[in-house]
Amino acid sequence: MLVAALLLAGCATPPPPEPPPQPAAPPKPAGPSPEEIRQRAVAHFLARAERAQREGFITMPAGASAYDFYLQVEQLDPGNTQAAAGIQTLVMQLVEQARDALRQRAFGRVNSLLNTADEIAPGNPLSREVRSQMQREQQRARQDVTLDGPGAQTVALPEQALGARADSVVQMLGTIAQRIREHQLRVVIVARTDAEGRWIYSQLRQAVPGYRVRGDIKLGNPPRLLLQKNP
Repeated sequence: MLVAALLLAGCATPPPPEPPPQPAAPPKPAGPSPEEIRQRAVAHFLARAERAQREGFITMPAGASAYDFYLQVEQLDPGNTQAAAGIQTLVMQLVEQARDALRQRAFGRVNSLLNTADEIAPGNPLSREVRSQMQREQQRARQDVTLDGPGAQTVALPEQALGARADSVVQMLGTIAQRIREHQLRVVIVARTDAEGRWIYSQLRQAVPGYRVRGDIKLGNPPRLLLQKNP
């Protein structure tokens, strides 16, 4: 019996093998770190600032101008060199616009542009330089007012026709040149640009060949002639 029991035990079915362990599930990808989020925001606002600057939105509209976007970059990344350089470029653009306005003696616009530049970069030397030039031009403008007093006659020039160099302006200048020669007058040409002033003077001279038209050219707006008796 013992032998039979041992034989039966040897024929018993062994237990099934255990299944192999399943591979661990891959970890869920982590979101961007706070530093990555900050860098992305910096790049985003720099791109928006550069686009607004190209489109001429320097300080307006509020909240969507190049200056506003550069400020947001500086808040996220103090000392960011691209933002600092961008703001300096904005100041240079404003000052250049002020120079153009000064050439036309648009003093109110000059002052407004320089004030904006000073708000962005207080005490910048570019603004100071143009302000000094504006003061000199304002003094010259006051002198023009003196010239345009009782001792002088002002002749307004039609702006649109003058800009187009129209025949009507050529005829008008020819008539004035005859009066200048007849009464021995001196003329102050107030023009919007140097080129415009030189063209007016050339028309006066051509209208009275052989006669020397005495005068001066000053930049100003509106364009006009100031006729004076020669001292």
